[in-house]
Amino acid sequence: MKKTNEDTPGAPREHTEIELGTGRSFSPDEPPPVTRTKHPLSTRTASRSEEPRRVPRGLTTQVSTLALQDRIWARSLLLVDRFRVIRTIDIAVHCFAERPFKAALSAAQRAVRGMVKARLLTRYRTDRFMTIYGLSVRGVEWLEGRGFEASASVRRVVDMTNPEHRLWSQFLTLCAEARGLQAMTEQELMLALNRPLKPGEKSAQGLLSVTSLSGGKRRTLTLRPDALAIESDGLTWFEVDRSARGSDRAASLRALVLSMGAKTTLGQPLRRVVVFSRTSRIHHRISATLDSLLKNSADHGLAEGRRRLTKVDDGCYEVYQSFEVTLRDGRAKLVDRLAGHVLLQELPIWLPRVRVDGRGNWSMRGWFDENALPYTRPADMAEWPYPMSLLLSHHKGG
Repeated sequence: MKKTNEDTPGAPREHTEIELGTGRSFSPDEPPPVTRTKHPLSTRTASRSEEPRRVPRGLTTQVSTLALQDRIWARSLLLVDRFRVIRTIDIAVHCFAERPFKAALSAAQRAVRGMVKARLLTRYRTDRFMTIYGLSVRGVEWLEGRGFEASASVRRVVDMTNPEHRLWSQFLTLCAEARGLQAMTEQELMLALNRPLKPGEKSAQGLLSVTSLSGGKRRTLTLRPDALAIESDGLTWFEVDRSARGSDRAASLRALVLSMGAKTTLGQPLRRVVVFSRTSRIHHRISATLDSLLKNSADHGLAEGRRRLTKVDDGCYEVYQSFEVTLRDGRAKLVDRLAGHVLLQELPIWLPRVRVDGRGNWSMRGWFDENALPYTRPADMAEWPYPMSLLLSHHKGG
């Protein structure tokens, strides 16, 4: 782990990059300075008939710029206190989800630069060259001065070598919250499950108990999601696959899919399983696992509680569960009802790589102006509502 801006007086200068051909340096989080050539006609006085263009002020029409910066900083620092480590894109989601991606990213970078300069955040570089941030002691004091409780996270962050899985789970949780859902990471879920327990009671180990079959052996497992969202019809379970699943993890996925509609330890049914894959190779392997499960489930005999898969589209499966229905004449029959969906998506690994100045030519697809985050909703569900700014409804909870 490389610390690029220490939270101590007299710290060394930040790591900089050199712009080729100029010898000038610039920060990795900032676009290089752009040299503009003054047009010879630009000194002319504008015609009196021309009206000056008005710049839209956005949120500053409802709140002062200083108050707005205070809200952005407070909301961002509370986010670091919650997750212990964040990226700039997390602040873009948490504070600016209602803006187009470039505007959201630019605002998040500007906020991060200000907090790093004020030494409220400390910047680190992981072994995989990811830039992450931890909450400094000065950041804790800044929050306490505004009535918030927090604890520094720099000692924990400095030991992180590759927190990518954790960061993507947090990202999906924040995306669900931006859509107005209650969401939590795996760590927050376990705290929520065990918080109401009385002394002597057995602690909860997960969200759902399943029976998996791997290598000819049956095992009873208690599974936990990487992230979870609570929706009106039930729970949405998120899995982040950064590596290919081995036989045991593939068996766990099959058992999870065949538990669609089952009641969880939160008391709500499982309605969606969304698997995010980091690479196309991992995506194809998960698809092959589900296609195999689709064929096997179709061969099972008709029985109450049986679940079978149907493929609706690439990356979208429906899971049907058999129920017994009593007819008017007293006879019974089995009917299939939709229990939920299994969705496969790519992790939007290109979004954190986008540069506001256009360097790298990375894609900006998959932001909130599309039906993609926190997952692409199937055709039989309503599309996501567009996020509203949370900076105007700032409260103590952040």
